[in-house]
Amino acid sequence: MTSTLHTEGLAIRRGERLLLRGVALGLEAGQALVLIGPNGVGKTSLLRVLAGLLPRAAGQLSLAGLDPRTEPEAYAARIHYVGHRDGVKSMLTVAENLRFWMRLLGGAGPAADALRIFGLSRLADLPAAYLSAGQKRRLALSRLAAIPRTLWLLDEPAAGLDADGRGCLAEAIVTHRAGGGLVVMASHGELSIPDSRVYRVGEGS
Repeated sequence: MTSTLHTEGLAIRRGERLLLRGVALGLEAGQALVLIGPNGVGKTSLLRVLAGLLPRAAGQLSLAGLDPRTEPEAYAARIHYVGHRDGVKSMLTVAENLRFWMRLLGGAGPAADALRIFGLSRLADLPAAYLSAGQKRRLALSRLAAIPRTLWLLDEPAAGLDADGRGCLAEAIVTHRAGGGLVVMASHGELSIPDSRVYRVGEGS
């Protein structure tokens, strides 16, 4: 699984306000980029534009030569976006939640493997309503391991995780990058990614 992410002259609006402009990013297979900056500067908006969930105001954006404007389905099929909401269905068990996402998004392999990676094996048959906030976050992140996608877009993914949960996520990122995957993550420093680049959102925009 190899690919590249490229942006040039990317501009983003929030309502009538020009939030970011001139964003130039380039990631090759196995690379990771950490977005930093104060709240409100545009980190989430940038991730959502990279995910094809928000339109860009100007500039170029491509993933493996695909543009979300012209090939939205093919583009979306290469991306995982994990935002602030976990999307957990409380009436389903932990395993049923993951299997639902796998059917919806085209997962491969047994759900048990992804649950093990994120330390949820013993909770597989527990209704998600009984999970703690940190456990729900782990369940949301288990989609990363269960459903292969080239680019992981992670918006403060370690929020609510304990030290063990952060370790599970860090190890999953290492494995993803070793397979040629890409990671772009907004962070306040809760999670360290070795050999990652930093982009200070808003500087020069």
